Amino acid sequence: MSTGTPVETADPFLPNYPPQPVTFVKGRGTELWDDQGKRYLDFLSGLAVTSLGHAHPEVAAAVADQASQLLHVSNLFGTEPGREVATTLDRLIGGGGGVFFCNSGAEANEAAIKLARKWAGPDRYTVLTADGSFHGRTLATLHATGQPAKHGPFQPLPEGFRHVAWNNLSALAAAVTDDVAAVLIEPIQGEGGVRPADVDYLQGVEALCRERNILFMVDEVQTGLARTGEWFAFQHYGVSPDVVCLAKALGNGMPIGAIWAKTDVGAAFQPGDHATTFGGQPLATAAAQTVLEVMERDDAPAAARSAGARLRSGLEALSEIASVRGEGLLLAAELIDVPGPETAAAALEAGLVINGVTPTALRFAPPLFVSDNEIDEALEILKGVLG
Repeated sequence: MSTGTPVETADPFLPNYPPQPVTFVKGRGTELWDDQGKRYLDFLSGLAVTSLGHAHPEVAAAVADQASQLLHVSNLFGTEPGREVATTLDRLIGGGGGVFFCNSGAEANEAAIKLARKWAGPDRYTVLTADGSFHGRTLATLHATGQPAKHGPFQPLPEGFRHVAWNNLSALAAAVTDDVAAVLIEPIQGEGGVRPADVDYLQGVEALCRERNILFMVDEVQTGLARTGEWFAFQHYGVSPDVVCLAKALGNGMPIGAIWAKTDVGAAFQPGDHATTFGGQPLATAAAQTVLEVMERDDAPAAARSAGARLRSGLEALSEIASVRGEGLLLAAELIDVPGPETAAAALEAGLVINGVTPTALRFAPPLFVSDNEIDEALEILKGVLG
């Protein structure tokens, strides 16, 4: 029999994350509101996910419409609109390839790793990645991630990965032994601190892969789909990857990931080699279809270039910022004698969502169509926090 006294219950979540500083309940465009009614400017976009902004009306309508028609039948049968999404991605990447859908960036990188091993054969299974890289948190993508501090608690990790110095072509060349199947590289390291590769370096990586007959795979999970001012960050460099991994912005918040592979490379996958129950299901691809339509119609790369130039200029004008790096609307501000995470926490208190991507740097990734007024407001908030 109930006594009417509330019973205190334990937190129902596993302790994977630190205590959450705010609880968001509503969003619109670049704006967020918490459960106390406080308004924020979102200059992180859920880690470069909501590139069209929160509650985008066309994406919301597409998801609602699809939810009332068909959610799931598995990949044993065909559905729509996945074929159209795959066709559009192939065109934006450069053509001549095929697409596999999954549910996240880590899964996209897992698929790329498996494809590389199947393509190269049983004696070549090693994937080279860069120090400071981030490719996911599954066991394989965690080992691919070039941040050994994250590896310790989860040993033994799967074999077949080696890390080499970032932006160092000589180190990469020295690491290419007979067991290497592929190089997996971020054109701009996102979680590693928003660090762009040098043009000569990335072009050299491609040339080395061609010379040694190994796959040139790029991780565009954070940088893909207009974020850097091109459809994909590798397009800044004049290179042609064999495999491209993407996720985040593709669904504007709906979980979806994908890999694209050149036709001759992708042909290594045969029925039964790789699959995922939910990959490419209609709800996710309906969102992705609309995201791509809006991005193309409204020229998202141009919007990112324009807004990114304004944001960069404003950040560089702040005396507490030593430098700004990145491309388009994926930027990091290196601080002078100010800790990044603590500054991000103070900015949140003041109504600006960013994050301390390194101990000394702040990351900015607002929606691609952020307005000039919103950029100026964010800069004023940051100026007050730093001052």
